Amino acid sequence: MLILTIVSLLTQFGIMEHVHLTALEEEDLYSGYNDYNPTYDTEELENDVAFQQALRTSHGRRPPMTAKIPSTGAVVRSFGNMGARVPLASSVGRPATGAIQDGITVARPMTAVRAAGYSSAAYRGTTFDPLGQSRGPAPPLETKNEDTPEEKVKNLEKTVNELIEESCIANRCGDLQLALEKAKEAGRKERILVRQREQTASSDHINLDLTYSVLFNLASQYAANDMYAEALNTYQVIVKNKMFNNAGRLKVNMANIYFKQRNYPKAIKFYRMALDQISSSHKEMRIKIMQNIGVVFVKMGQYSDAITSFEHIMSESPNLKTSFNLILCYFAIGDREKMKKAFQKLIVVPLGIDEDDKYIPPNDDPHMNLVIEAIKNDPLRQMERERKAMAERFIMTAAKLIAPAIEASFASGYDWCVEMVKASQYVELANDLEINKAITYLRQRDFNQAVETLKMFEKKDSRVKSAAATNLSFLYFLENDFGLADRYADLAMSADRYNPAALTNKGNCVFVRGDYEKAAEFYKEALRNDSSFTEALYNLGLTYKKLNRLEEALDCFLKLHAIMRNSAQVMYQIANLYEMLEDLTQAIEWLMQLISVSPTDPQALAKLGDLYDNEGDKSQAFQYYYESFRYFPSNIEGIEWLGAYYIDTQFCEKAIQYFERAALIQPTQVKWQLMVASCYRRSGNYQKALETYKDIHQKFPENAECLRFLVRLCTDMGLKEVQEYATRLKKVEKMKELKEQRVKSGRDSSARGRREGSAGSENGQSSYVTSAKGERMSAKLKSLPGVNDPYETSNNKDIDASYVDPLGPQIERPRTAARKRVEEDEFADEELGDDLLPE
Repeated sequence: MLILTIVSLLTQFGIMEHVHLTALEEEDLYSGYNDYNPTYDTEELENDVAFQQALRTSHGRRPPMTAKIPSTGAVVRSFGNMGARVPLASSVGRPATGAIQDGITVARPMTAVRAAGYSSAAYRGTTFDPLGQSRGPAPPLETKNEDTPEEKVKNLEKTVNELIEESCIANRCGDLQLALEKAKEAGRKERILVRQREQTASSDHINLDLTYSVLFNLASQYAANDMYAEALNTYQVIVKNKMFNNAGRLKVNMANIYFKQRNYPKAIKFYRMALDQISSSHKEMRIKIMQNIGVVFVKMGQYSDAITSFEHIMSESPNLKTSFNLILCYFAIGDREKMKKAFQKLIVVPLGIDEDDKYIPPNDDPHMNLVIEAIKNDPLRQMERERKAMAERFIMTAAKLIAPAIEASFASGYDWCVEMVKASQYVELANDLEINKAITYLRQRDFNQAVETLKMFEKKDSRVKSAAATNLSFLYFLENDFGLADRYADLAMSADRYNPAALTNKGNCVFVRGDYEKAAEFYKEALRNDSSFTEALYNLGLTYKKLNRLEEALDCFLKLHAIMRNSAQVMYQIANLYEMLEDLTQAIEWLMQLISVSPTDPQALAKLGDLYDNEGDKSQAFQYYYESFRYFPSNIEGIEWLGAYYIDTQFCEKAIQYFERAALIQPTQVKWQLMVASCYRRSGNYQKALETYKDIHQKFPENAECLRFLVRLCTDMGLKEVQEYATRLKKVEKMKELKEQRVKSGRDSSARGRREGSAGSENGQSSYVTSAKGERMSAKLKSLPGVNDPYETSNNKDIDASYVDPLGPQIERPRTAARKRVEEDEFADEELGDDLLPE
């Protein structure tokens, strides 16, 4: 009855119009799925009054009245308690969404897709999380287990490859020791790798390429470090292993090592073994090995065998090096005709390069102009230039070598070579050969022929004309004919204003005339045309030095030193400039660099000793002066300094040998012999000193100083010759006074205004010629107390038989008694005649 009542109510409200009840006895679970419910028709929503009313009011915002459908199909609770309720108008017509009412089964429509993110869990406090981010980050990936044997093998292989790369990079950077260490370490790691594979029973998968790379790199690094025995052993290990493909080619490397060791027979043996293992398809490699064999035969002096190898190469694949080597072999055996044929083959060897016309841009195609500008100096173009320059160098060298041998005279030989070159692709080399012909005349000291040969170029094109005029200018400059040198320098400049050699020659001619400013301008212009022209830069530094512009001169020579790192002349100029700038520390440092480059230069060693002497370091000065004396025993300045050094250190007997050598070098200079005699006297050898003074008196009888020494020695030794020497001393003094009076009277009559000055200069005139070093004695001889000039004569009319020791006063003898000695007259016991008394 309850079910019928509910149905009647629903019918009354029009709800049951669209509801089809199923009999209770029917158990069809799939019925009703194909029926269409107009409630879900969205196209009629605009005409649905209840739906529109719900939209306009808040009634539609209430939660829908739905009932849960139990999984067992249980009947929902009874609506008996709702009998007294009257449904609202807005809820009329809403279908039940899943309610199974008492005994009446309502088929719930099936939906294929559930709304994303909505579930029953939303009513239990969960948040909206359609992407599942609330579950947290994903778990990390599972790490590899590096303890497995496979991973260990892979890591070892990677380490070995990295070590090989590091070894190669170190070799390329020049660190050969580091490269060898890396190669050895790679070898140790590779052996560990092999044992690891054997332990894991995977020896079938051994990486032979890795083993080959390790051994080959190790052998190469041994060879680079000149450890040839170890390199050969390593190569033997590779060659004997049949598992390595093409290992026989490494016998070429072994042959190269034997060649470096000068073991030429073994080198030839291994070259031939390598040649046998290389197939004929590798033609270039076979040609290179045969060329090496020919070079080894040349080293052994077996020119016939070398010629056989080179001729085979020329018939198969001619090249420049082989052709040049063939000419050398023919020259060694003296075969003129074959030399000519080989030279003709040399000038026709194909270079395999494009013509220069290819790089001339057309004027009407801007795109092609850009392309040509891009390839004008690319690496390929540079390689072509290098190959062409090498060909020209070989041709010029071969022509200079065979020209004197192929004809009766070298001039005829040069003419033949010039004719051959003119008929070849190297036409421009003919003029260079003519200039070389003139240079050969110069080497033979035939200047007239050289000049005539160079004058033939005056009517040639500008480049050759400028080169010939430059050589002529230099020739005349060497002959001190500065007028013709200047003329040909102008001719060279007019033919080619951008010729730096011509500008330098012009600057040299102006420099000789003393116009240093103008010479500097020519040198600067030469440097603007060619900044690396070292002759102009060096001469510019000398010019600034003449102009006393020392800083600019120093800048020039420092730039030149950056270009010519080992030039001794440049280092000396820098040291000299620092000395002129009074920076002795820098001067010493640059001289030390000079000595490291030229350790046997006596002038540099003497200069360094002089600088140390000025600094007060006598020990260092003695060391360098002594080294200079060893290499150049005839240097008067070094001899003088060494003698003075031994006198200063109270070793007069050691100074004797130096003064005796000076006396041999300058026998007309009396001062060296006087020094020897004084050294004998100061060392206590009075008899030897007396004999030396007597020898000096025989050679120089008018020397007053020698006579004074003789008078004093004879007096001290109690000899009878003292009266004779005193008489001679008086005569010499009188003659000297008369001579000075005549000179003085002559000067007074000619120039009265300069009487005092001339007289003073005559009175102070030395009796000997001073040395070239600023007309001074050494520092020691000048600094002796009480001695201005050790051989200065007295102008006093009284006869002075005393003397001044040229080596300075002796060290005072220590007093041994307190008793005061009575001063005695030196000549108290002597019988002096009236002629010795003052007039």
